[in-house]
Amino acid sequence: MSIFIKENFIDNDSLIKEVEALNLLKKTLDDSNNSLIKIPKIYKYDKKQIKMEKINQSFPTKLQQELFAVGLAKLHSIKQKEYGFYSDNYIGLNIQKNILSENWGEFFYNYRLLYQINLIKDLEIKEHFLTTFENLKNGLIDFLNDNTSYASLVHGDLWSGNVLYSNTDIYLIDPALYYGDSEVDIAMTEMFGGFKNEFYLSYKKEKPFTKNYEDKKIIYNLYHFLNHYNIFGSSYLSSCLSYLDFIKSSNLKNY
Repeated sequence: MSIFIKENFIDNDSLIKEVEALNLLKKTLDDSNNSLIKIPKIYKYDKKQIKMEKINQSFPTKLQQELFAVGLAKLHSIKQKEYGFYSDNYIGLNIQKNILSENWGEFFYNYRLLYQINLIKDLEIKEHFLTTFENLKNGLIDFLNDNTSYASLVHGDLWSGNVLYSNTDIYLIDPALYYGDSEVDIAMTEMFGGFKNEFYLSYKKEKPFTKNYEDKKIIYNLYHFLNHYNIFGSSYLSSCLSYLDFIKSSNLKNY
């Protein structure tokens, strides 16, 4: 039995939340007979470390990328009752605030974008974002609600490093789990690359993108760029500002 040990050097409950999320993902996959995606076995955990199954990684084949897309689309197709989550968790080193809500637009505005904006340390930049988003608030909330039909269980941090491929199986790790528009996951796959065209083609066959996905993608990925800016600093500021400018120039009320 090969074991991978993930350690936490900060005094918080992020590893506890991670295991809870992995367990919920596993249960949801199992309950829906979705065997295309697997979760590493958890052997032991506490606030300081997780001892889990070590995955002997290999480069994904074209078929594996296609199968992962189908498995993810099937997971996303399970309709959930509400948006958000029943407790706070983590997105990287930052807390990810949650409530359960029936209003997706309000949830994403308040508990994703606005929460990250309020973490900005530079007061001038923070004020610029706060003022701009106050003006955008109603249009943005209505746009997201009009273009999202139901809540899905989303991974929440779906870049290529959080999808592991072995010779035989596909695994998800490091979730920032909540219930939201499935396209938040698809949007993040486009942030840093790593997902090939066959992934998107296979996903769309199983679960087509909404017609305004390209605009939603900018809104959803602004959350992650703000989070990266708040954690890693100024190298991500230009992306935050360019995404903000795009949203300002989009007349969301006309969609």
